[in-house]
Amino acid sequence: MTDLLERYAALKNKVTDRKEQFNALCDFIEKETEWMTAPASTRFHLSKESGLLEHSCNVAETMLKIKEVLAPEISDESCVIVALLHDLGKAGMPGNPQYLVNEPTLRQKQYGYSPSFPYRFNKELTYLSVPVRSLYLALPYLSLTEEEAQAIVYHDGQYVEDNHSAAKKECPLTLLLQYADNWCGFVIEKEI
Repeated sequence: MTDLLERYAALKNKVTDRKEQFNALCDFIEKETEWMTAPASTRFHLSKESGLLEHSCNVAETMLKIKEVLAPEISDESCVIVALLHDLGKAGMPGNPQYLVNEPTLRQKQYGYSPSFPYRFNKELTYLSVPVRSLYLALPYLSLTEEEAQAIVYHDGQYVEDNHSAAKKECPLTLLLQYADNWCGFVIEKEI
């Protein structure tokens, strides 16, 4: 965990122009939500404690590497902001996380089995897509450019039916985030 926290701190230090706003947002999400401990998914990539933070750091680091080759004109700050915040909605709301530890069914308990997957979706949380909740949590604290908002909202690319409206209209920042997120989820985190 110490290594992860060091990586996270190094990434946060790359946000300089909007440092006060970003620090206020980080203070809020770190203290009031499950941002630091939430899994990245219920049963797929990094379905473990702090998986969301690890995934977000992986995406930010990967995005910065890709950016250097394909789009060096894009700021490190924008890359770090969208990469760290793209799945922020998975932290849920203050006092109401998106993911809960999954308990075994009565039958599983009877035979000594673990639950089918480690986490479950919190049905008590008002439904918002992850990108919409991410924006909802971030915008009171941090101003975003249109490109940053687009990147967060459409980071899943064409894997999500709702994103078809953005097909062929993605800005470079959105494409970089999509590539980095996919690379992490399907390659880096698959190996972990």
